[in-house]
Amino acid sequence: MLGAIKRISAGIIFLSVLSACGGQGGEDVLVGPQTGHDDRLLIAGSSTLAPFITTAAEYFGATSDFATPVVETTGTGGGFKLFCRGTELTTTSIATASRRITDSERAFCAENGVTDVYEMIFGYDGIVIITSINGQSVSFSHSDLYRALAKDLYIDGKLAPNPYERWSEVNPALPDIDIEVFGPPPTSGTRDAFVELVLERGAMEQPALAELRDSDPDAFDQYAHTIRTDGAWTDSGENDTQIIQSLIRNNKAFGVVGFSYLDQSGDRVKAASVDGVEPTFDSIVNNEYMVSRSLYLYVKMDHLTRVMALRPFLEATFSNNAMGADGYLVEKGLIPLSAEERRKILGNFETKAVARLQ
Repeated sequence: MLGAIKRISAGIIFLSVLSACGGQGGEDVLVGPQTGHDDRLLIAGSSTLAPFITTAAEYFGATSDFATPVVETTGTGGGFKLFCRGTELTTTSIATASRRITDSERAFCAENGVTDVYEMIFGYDGIVIITSINGQSVSFSHSDLYRALAKDLYIDGKLAPNPYERWSEVNPALPDIDIEVFGPPPTSGTRDAFVELVLERGAMEQPALAELRDSDPDAFDQYAHTIRTDGAWTDSGENDTQIIQSLIRNNKAFGVVGFSYLDQSGDRVKAASVDGVEPTFDSIVNNEYMVSRSLYLYVKMDHLTRVMALRPFLEATFSNNAMGADGYLVEKGLIPLSAEERRKILGNFETKAVARLQ
């Protein structure tokens, strides 16, 4: 093991960014706990990031002298609520998110004294529409998905409740089966991204709604981002594996999940293409698959000198061993940052951390 972090009163020794990225020789750095301090790292947030962060926490606990971090899956919104409650050591040090923090969430943080928050891009993800491996192979357009799942549609020049009950009513080229979609709840960043990346784009293909976006953006958001509540869409909680189980039981239904769940369950489910592009590791990395997004970690910098596992955990999680070509997070389905991106993100974090200690 390459050294330990000394107690704050004796001065903190920060490991280099290159070491955090695997070092010049590609070796990962394992660090030990700060003497006399045993605070456990608390993490909460996105269900999409849960498989990766849980794996990283377990690996960190097994390869360092720190306790295994506690990871709670609450959804992105729930994670920010826990993160922003205050700076006490009983609050979370890291919020995991499948979207960026909102202005209202930052304001809630500030109200509770959480004013120094560092945003780190963790990797990339695609939002995929899946069905049972025994279900029909389907190619959707953004417009198909909007017309099938939006609560209200412009029909004959006026807004009306969505009348479609079967996919073939939306588009005759789609299967003649009931519209049944299992997806994440309103607290989920995956849902936020889905309505923005899919439903909004589909809405923009409707001339009346495209005009409404220019004249009344708030009204446009209401109509473009509101998912129907008449049973065609079912909220399935903050556990995407529950969605996969639902599809195994019903091979005529579809589900909305992060790419990693498809990647890890390819023997049980398959993905629909969107606008003619199938979701794959390469199509997401190359931005060919348009329903993709960044994943984030939000770090409570007030905990940097108080929760001794915080910095070593980040170093280990962004290392070559975790995020390199053969890293354990990549094997788990993460679409990782490049080595250059990791160096830049950790370099900026290093600068901010050192400045805070001066």
